[in-house]
Amino acid sequence: MIKEIESKINKILLEKDFTDSEVFSLIKKEIDKSSKKEYLSIDQKIAMADKIYSRIKGFGILDDLLSDDTVSEIMINGYNRIFIEQNGKLLLSPLQFESKKQLEDIVFKMVGKAGREINTANPIVDIRLCSGERVNVVIEPVVSTGPTVTIRKFPEKAINAKDLIKNNTVTIEAMNFLEKLVKTKYNIFISGGTSAGKTTLLNVLTNFIGEKERIVLIEDSAEIRLNSKIKNYVSMEVRQVNSAGVGEITVRDLIKTSLRMRPERIIVGEVRGAEAIDMLQAMNTGHEGSMSTGHSNSANDMFSRLETMILQSYDNIPLIAIKDMIASSIDIVVHISRMRDFSRHITEISEVTGHQNGKISLNPIYLFKEDEKSKIDKVSGKLVRTDRPFINDFKLKLGGFYEN
Repeated sequence: MIKEIESKINKILLEKDFTDSEVFSLIKKEIDKSSKKEYLSIDQKIAMADKIYSRIKGFGILDDLLSDDTVSEIMINGYNRIFIEQNGKLLLSPLQFESKKQLEDIVFKMVGKAGREINTANPIVDIRLCSGERVNVVIEPVVSTGPTVTIRKFPEKAINAKDLIKNNTVTIEAMNFLEKLVKTKYNIFISGGTSAGKTTLLNVLTNFIGEKERIVLIEDSAEIRLNSKIKNYVSMEVRQVNSAGVGEITVRDLIKTSLRMRPERIIVGEVRGAEAIDMLQAMNTGHEGSMSTGHSNSANDMFSRLETMILQSYDNIPLIAIKDMIASSIDIVVHISRMRDFSRHITEISEVTGHQNGKISLNPIYLFKEDEKSKIDKVSGKLVRTDRPFINDFKLKLGGFYEN
């Protein structure tokens, strides 16, 4: 019955344009007609109308997952394999598309609504849905299993410092320390692996920024929500190439533009390429308190990643000069990890103390220590203060804070 009604509605929609409410009314009328032949309860009619509307105007079975607040990520590996991250755990969803063609139709609809185009000549596309979700789509011939779609969702209610403390991601003491660092304008770089919670942590730290400061926010896709008390800010987002292959605006373009906007702080959602050098130069030219994130397995590895990013675009710059630039630009590195039991923990807060003997020096202030309750499938421990003194405490003292 569902396919029959769907087919009828699609034929009607070819004849003229209808509003969303008119389409839903057409669906209900067709269901009422069909229910005269086969009895349907009111609940069944409502459920059927929602399902048909979703198939025609929405994204089919994906609508259920997109509306589920417990689902943070959706990974489609072909029409019959959908994985989800739900409440922090990776699970195989019981939902499946009816066929490869149905999945392809939804992919084309999703990409089309974002004003983009995907085909065999352009088989990889990154888009953002109108509801804010970040989407990566890959189709044949790059993948052989059918369309592969990865959807990153973002919570309607932004996670705050109290949530991170409650989840044991960070201790109260360490969060208070990070708050002081933000308020006194230390340049902070957050490192971590995929889905470790880098952007979430960055979002939390931006809430400690003073409401009278001017902020320029630069992201691939809008994820960070600044403190509502901050009124003087500019939020910029990259733009992908259009179907004609032109119109691209990169993170690097936006960082360069931001320098002409008189920012006090520049916040970059993530650096992953040539823009690393521009971000470091911004940190080192009067924009104190700037923050960004990057992918790495540890705080030390982040420096190697930054060096590589810069060298890929500027192979004529001596490595020692790059190391000096990193050491003089970044004050604090915060590393966050997704542990073996899928829990997320800040595992290191370190200050950058300089560059000596070809290596950037780190002074660990807080380190995550597992305790005797830890098991292979369950991590137990907390972030603890090391016995090392905080060396570069000048800004803290200027701000009225004293670190022992």
